[in-house]
Amino acid sequence: MEILVKSKRLRDSFKYAAQGLKAAFIGEKNFRIHCLAMVLVVLCGLLLRLPVVKWVVLFCVIGFVFVCELINTAGETLVDMITKEYSDEAKKVKDLLAGAVLISAAVAVAVGVLIFAEPVIEFILKVVK
Repeated sequence: MEILVKSKRLRDSFKYAAQGLKAAFIGEKNFRIHCLAMVLVVLCGLLLRLPVVKWVVLFCVIGFVFVCELINTAGETLVDMITKEYSDEAKKVKDLLAGAVLISAAVAVAVGVLIFAEPVIEFILKVVK
């Protein structure tokens, strides 16, 4: 009987996580932008037939960006729950959270350039010939 209770709790955990992702997708424009970027990156990776090692790196940086975006959203929501009035401290917290997203996105772009530069150049050279 205990196993059923634990699996129900695990199922509930996945349900709550899915609800959080849905809320982020519906309520956060930047999350949707990151989702679109992910789809484009995956499609380009498939088109260019990237090796497995490059896929692993891509999914790590994509995950990093999404985790930072979700932490940013949760942190901003928490700050808004704590205070409805402007404060320098609340602004600082939100700015720090946004900075984390910016750094993660910049790292993802840099990694993407390093991963895609050679295959894109090879693809262009094949098309031009």
